[in-house]
Amino acid sequence: MPATTIAERRARLRGLYAITPETESLGRLLFLTRAALDGGARLVQYRAKALASRDKANCAGALLALCRELHVPFIVNDDIELAIASGADGVHLGRDDGDPRAARERWPAAIIGVSCYGDPRRAVAAAAAGADYVGVGSVFASATKPGAVQSGLAVIGAARRAAAIPVAAIGGITVDNAGEAVAAGADMIAVISALFDAPDVAAAARALSRPFDTEHDPHVRAQPAAI
Repeated sequence: MPATTIAERRARLRGLYAITPETESLGRLLFLTRAALDGGARLVQYRAKALASRDKANCAGALLALCRELHVPFIVNDDIELAIASGADGVHLGRDDGDPRAARERWPAAIIGVSCYGDPRRAVAAAAAGADYVGVGSVFASATKPGAVQSGLAVIGAARRAAAIPVAAIGGITVDNAGEAVAAGADMIAVISALFDAPDVAAAARALSRPFDTEHDPHVRAQPAAI
């Protein structure tokens, strides 16, 4: 069920954030996304830059049904019209995708994410405009966006402290460095290539989710406080 309050929305913003790959095949898109969810992805963002509007709508509707089945929030990248029309849980807005304040006024119950790149000041502005989370990166060198400026790990914590809302780290995140992003303060790690290009997507999702596991593991003991 969609969240209805700010606290409910933001409570869901934790863990592996699967951003779908570009594909014209709806069957392949659903197969890959289900595998990511079976492996532990906690949110799904539909990202399609090249498809025609009708194809995007068909894919969004099918992904929404899958996410509803598995009780996972479904977010649409860039396109608030498609997000609303599809019945999605929210939208992610980049630099050129519209004003988050206007999006919040139009869609009060939505999960709204905003790309802040490497600038914590953008995160503060996004939070003031009503964003539920901000995207920070490229944290590492990114195969999806090779020209993106690397923000590094420090900006994750800086954005989290400045904006006081959840932060999604994005860009070049792999199984090997995911733990670094989480340790730096990321509430979510947003992943495309290291997840969907893996030979076993479900296994990759489990490995990428591992840095979050200890938070809820009853067998992990806290270290004693220093005296």
